[in-house]
Amino acid sequence: MDIPMYQVDAFHNELFRGNPAAVCLLEEWLPKETMQAIGMENNLSETAFIVKKDAGYEIKWFTPLTEVDLCGHATLAAAHVLFNHSGYDVHKVTFYSASGPLYVERRKDGRMYLDFPAHKPKRIPDKAIYDAAMGKKPVEVLKAKKLMLVYKDEQEVLNLSPDFAKVSALHDVGVIATARGSDFDFVSRFFAPAVGINEDPVTGSAHTHLIPYWSEVLNKKKMSAWQCSRRGGLLACEDHGDRVAIGGNAITFMQGHIRL
Repeated sequence: MDIPMYQVDAFHNELFRGNPAAVCLLEEWLPKETMQAIGMENNLSETAFIVKKDAGYEIKWFTPLTEVDLCGHATLAAAHVLFNHSGYDVHKVTFYSASGPLYVERRKDGRMYLDFPAHKPKRIPDKAIYDAAMGKKPVEVLKAKKLMLVYKDEQEVLNLSPDFAKVSALHDVGVIATARGSDFDFVSRFFAPAVGINEDPVTGSAHTHLIPYWSEVLNKKKMSAWQCSRRGGLLACEDHGDRVAIGGNAITFMQGHIRL
């Protein structure tokens, strides 16, 4: 069996920037164990698998260690593959996922925009374990599906050097670190060692938390964001209430076939 696969750098318009994701085009679903093995073999933060369904596609995502219920950059990468390599000639694609219907629209500005459900984080008490895991005390702690730690400024986020064993012991899906930006409305980093990703280069799903929070704090519905990992990612953010739009570019790095 030959499976077409693409590797795409998402949330940037330059190679070797943004977040690399693999996209596998399937005619029908493989066993979960096989998809997990492919995710481990690729050793990228996410491998997306898509299967045609009605007017859209079903989508599943695997890290090297586990299946996840939502992934932004690999969804953006999947849309990029359809728009640029599969003859998909409409401006919007629907993905059916464990998190419900997800939409990606290709707009006139050249970016693709993810339409995802918003996850508004709520304030929770700080704990010493958070400070110890991150190496710096946040000014605010919030949580929705993910833990979110707000820091005083961009430099504090850049300077974080987490203890990944302690971060993993938090038993959380992942930890978002964020602050107001100097050149962007806000910046962030994302750490998820519990699912095999010490630091994710660019994390679309984290922005389903970040956008509602910063929209309220900054009193803005449209914002610019920089995920300040080593590779870095550029995101255009829009708050639509119970949904968010997360815009970005993508570029193909590699294409080939998996032989099973």
